[in-house]
Amino acid sequence: MATLTQHLDAITNAPTVETLWALHSERMASYGFDRIIYGFTRYRSGTSLGDPQDWVLLTNHGDSYMEQFLGKGHINKAPMIRWALANTGPCSWRWMSVPGNLTDDEKDVVAFNLSQNVTAGYTISFLSVTERTKGATALTAEIGMSQDQVDAIWDKHGDEITVINNVMHLKIQTLPYSQRSLTKRQREVLQWVGDGKTTQDIAILLELTPATIEKHLRLARETLDVETTAQAVLKAAFYNQMFVIESEAA
Repeated sequence: MATLTQHLDAITNAPTVETLWALHSERMASYGFDRIIYGFTRYRSGTSLGDPQDWVLLTNHGDSYMEQFLGKGHINKAPMIRWALANTGPCSWRWMSVPGNLTDDEKDVVAFNLSQNVTAGYTISFLSVTERTKGATALTAEIGMSQDQVDAIWDKHGDEITVINNVMHLKIQTLPYSQRSLTKRQREVLQWVGDGKTTQDIAILLELTPATIEKHLRLARETLDVETTAQAVLKAAFYNQMFVIESEAA
């Protein structure tokens, strides 16, 4: 297995989210965490995590589990998500066994997880830099491992695992990734708007008609689910879809 320094070097130089996630999943499995859910939102408001299409959501759980976890709304009632929204840092899932910590809805989520062999693990809640952002990861231990065994692993490697996950989280935010993907032309016209060009300017630069430029801007707004072009430029920048290097764009 690569040293910690070698692994951090590999993930900080990963050119795509897919490469980063493969490296991260393999490393977490080496500690005994073979299933992971990573989530990040820039659009948190009150108790809402924002539109799911705006989340960065990565996982190596099976489709069956995720379809139920998301489709049946368990994600909105999961106790460790409530914990993550109110805290920063790592937390043992032992927290869920403390009397009085769970609501009835959260107990239902725990029962669902038990039925899916999601029984022991750790959650890491990442430091938020604004009120609207939040990221966290749930590390699920291999089937058959107890929480006592997981806590023993954390006692030995917890600081290292936390650092790796923090670096992974920060790296993801530098890479193009979104469920709302712009076309090359849509990115191009938004980039010119970001540079302060008018519709007429862009039409001349791209040798297209102003009507065609307006069409691409409208489609970009629709793709990003925003009302104004200024909002589209901001959202595309959040998704790292502005000024991307084509060889690295997914």
